[in-house]
Amino acid sequence: MKTLVNVFHPRLDQSTVNRRWAEHMAHQPGVTVRHLDALYPDRAIDVPAEQAVLLAHDRIVFQHPLFWYSVPPLMKQWLDDVLTYGWAYGPGGTALAGKEWLSAISTGGPADAYVAGGYNTYSMSELLKPLQQTANLIGMKFLPPFVWHGAVRATPEALAAGVEAYARHALDPLLDPQKRLAGLLKQMEEEHMAL
Repeated sequence: MKTLVNVFHPRLDQSTVNRRWAEHMAHQPGVTVRHLDALYPDRAIDVPAEQAVLLAHDRIVFQHPLFWYSVPPLMKQWLDDVLTYGWAYGPGGTALAGKEWLSAISTGGPADAYVAGGYNTYSMSELLKPLQQTANLIGMKFLPPFVWHGAVRATPEALAAGVEAYARHALDPLLDPQKRLAGLLKQMEEEHMAL
């Protein structure tokens, strides 16, 4: 499985979490890491180039901090510009159908701030619905996201553990719940046959 990590962070050099994530993922086999804000400082996105990169990968990771309960500005523009009508959706727009979408998101606040009734009122699942629906519209499988909370107060130990947890999550071949269930059922069948 070829994995693409599209990193969206306007100040990646100042980031503790996203910079470390990107550096670690760049050393993983079968992974391509791209820093979109560095590639497009003028925001003039090369749409054909971006589409070609997407086509060459099976799992697309969108890595970014949560900005005002949404995505960073360049990611929003990238979605608008790259996921074009007739290519990603609409008549003939099946280029990304069957590929996997994984959101890898860092938040400044703690996990208990992102629950129904918490400080931010909504759960991360609720806040990610627009991204999930985008994946649905273009025929991609929206995988369980990786969300790492508390970046503002992260200790070096917690950050190191978070880097490893992100890589395990992002590279898990059975991250798709349907694939995980199929694997579990196969294992159960094999164990039953062995009895």
